[in-house]
Amino acid sequence: MLDNLLPSLNSHNLPYPDTIHPIVVHFVIAMVLFAIVCDAIGFFTKNPRLLEVGWWNIFAATTWIFVAVIFGQIEAGLALPYSAAVSDLNLHTLIGWSLSGILSVITGWRYIIRLRSKDSLPVAYVGFNGVLLALVLFQVYLGDKLVWVYGLHTEAVVEATRGGVL
Repeated sequence: MLDNLLPSLNSHNLPYPDTIHPIVVHFVIAMVLFAIVCDAIGFFTKNPRLLEVGWWNIFAATTWIFVAVIFGQIEAGLALPYSAAVSDLNLHTLIGWSLSGILSVITGWRYIIRLRSKDSLPVAYVGFNGVLLALVLFQVYLGDKLVWVYGLHTEAVVEATRGGVL
């Protein structure tokens, strides 16, 4: 009875034409990286306009990361991961959820800094951006590995998994 209510899955094992998570998450990655670059340059040059650009980029990234995580969770659930991919998929999922919380805290901190002074950033905030950068880059590595090494949501891997080969 429920089968009639659920959409059928395509050759990528998705109910829609192709993965949405990578599209949204690349936007988030770009916003985070650009915010960090603008904040770093603005910090060293004392340019308040760059700090303003950094603020709006981190705000946009924080808004969109939740969309990326939701689609990532949906697509991870439909991925049919085989045993070799499970640990990396689980770690990628854990870090993705963690990044949404971390980014929310950083954006809240950045908002308070912005209310107090639009012309400068504390050294601690700039340093924490370095930690955020490392975490985002590691998350990108894991996501790339899930697609390019394990082939999740590619037609060949979906077909092999459905056929019981993997």
